[in-house]
Amino acid sequence: MSKHKERPNIIVILTDDQGAWAMGCAGNPDVKTPNIDRLAASGVRFSNFFCTSPVCSPARASLLTGKMPSQHGIHDWLDTKTKSETEIEFLDGHIGYTDILADNGYVCGLSGKWHMGHSGKPQKGFSHWYAHEKGGGPYYGAPMIKHGERVEEEGYITDLITDDGLAFIEKQAKADAPFYLNVNYTAPHSPWINQHPQEYVDMYDESILDAHPKNPEHPWSTTNVSDNHFENLQGYFASITAMDANVGRIIDKVESLGLRENTLICFLSDNGLNFGQHGIWGKGNGTFPQNMFDTSVKVPAIMSHPGYIQENKVSDSLISGYDFKPTLLDYVGLKSNEDLPGQSFLSELKHGVNTERRDHVVIFDEYGPVRMIRTRDWKYIHRYPYGPHELYHLAEDPGEERNVVDEPKHHEIQEELKGDLDAWFVKHSDPELDGSREAVTGAGQRGRAGIKGKGKDVYSKWPKK
Repeated sequence: MSKHKERPNIIVILTDDQGAWAMGCAGNPDVKTPNIDRLAASGVRFSNFFCTSPVCSPARASLLTGKMPSQHGIHDWLDTKTKSETEIEFLDGHIGYTDILADNGYVCGLSGKWHMGHSGKPQKGFSHWYAHEKGGGPYYGAPMIKHGERVEEEGYITDLITDDGLAFIEKQAKADAPFYLNVNYTAPHSPWINQHPQEYVDMYDESILDAHPKNPEHPWSTTNVSDNHFENLQGYFASITAMDANVGRIIDKVESLGLRENTLICFLSDNGLNFGQHGIWGKGNGTFPQNMFDTSVKVPAIMSHPGYIQENKVSDSLISGYDFKPTLLDYVGLKSNEDLPGQSFLSELKHGVNTERRDHVVIFDEYGPVRMIRTRDWKYIHRYPYGPHELYHLAEDPGEERNVVDEPKHHEIQEELKGDLDAWFVKHSDPELDGSREAVTGAGQRGRAGIKGKGKDVYSKWPKK
């Protein structure tokens, strides 16, 4: 059986558009997530885990490759109505941690969303490939790639992704090689109304609105569901609880097969989400210009392997998606020979040793020409070339309600943060793919970035309101 002590099995569960606030274990009394909470109780939950870009495709590519968008070239969600998803393999030439795992004896399986180019083609070391053709959409009738063919699944896609993942686990449990499995849900991404099993919808009534933000619409808003706020929030929570039930199915299966003691389970989301916070209904592209509020860039992050890492712990260390690849490889005794921006936080997982070993504690984020540098006490957002820019004193204003960028007394800290931001991206960006020179709007990417785009306009624009 797959019980190599030096090479534990790995299951990474990745959700879509789940705010860090949308879990019971994160202190939300409204949303029902008993199995995610159960996973957190058996491992470490990171309360300050940040995506590298507050939209799905670039954030997912960064988790897999350990690179920032300005290194791998995916700067926005990939427009599935064009050949970006049917013909272009965006991560060709970039090494995913699954490539390294596969080269070292792991059998790698994907069940669910890919959305990083050419979904019809198994890539990055995956030998099992049950992928969503487009990356998202209706929860019934989802277009999937199964055994190399396109099929339209009649059932509820959250359940079907789990079914496929469980079959993969059962098969690999009988094999000698360790396995890696991505369970990539489309939940809880929209659509939310009339899309989810009624049993989960009925769990939520209008009381969920009592503690939910009732802010006026942000002046830069690109999406507004406030007219049906309750129905959309009800569907959002229902999609999470339905997904949570499937997380429980995965944990139960691993335990029933006797594999739990040799299986690391990770639970993450690609990016955060505002559901009225700051008057935004959406993520980083819920506004134009794009935003970098913590509700957009913070994501759920739980890692559990009883007996090997700490249990029932909450870490407030500042961790980024670009740290995930080095950590996962470190966990199984492997490494990448690339010069990557991230660092392993394995010592935090195993021993509670604080991971804040950088010269100073900083998290970097980007969405095309919008870049963020965040410390514990400050956040600075720079929009190339002309702004507007933002500065928040998080120690005094954790809700990011007061932009102090124009206050003279904060000019020195703004200069310091801007200098650090520039230096970091000069060090790590690929000048051929640098996002500060890309006309990213948040409305989608249709082709390769930078000089690989050969002069084409590859970014969609928002329709005028």
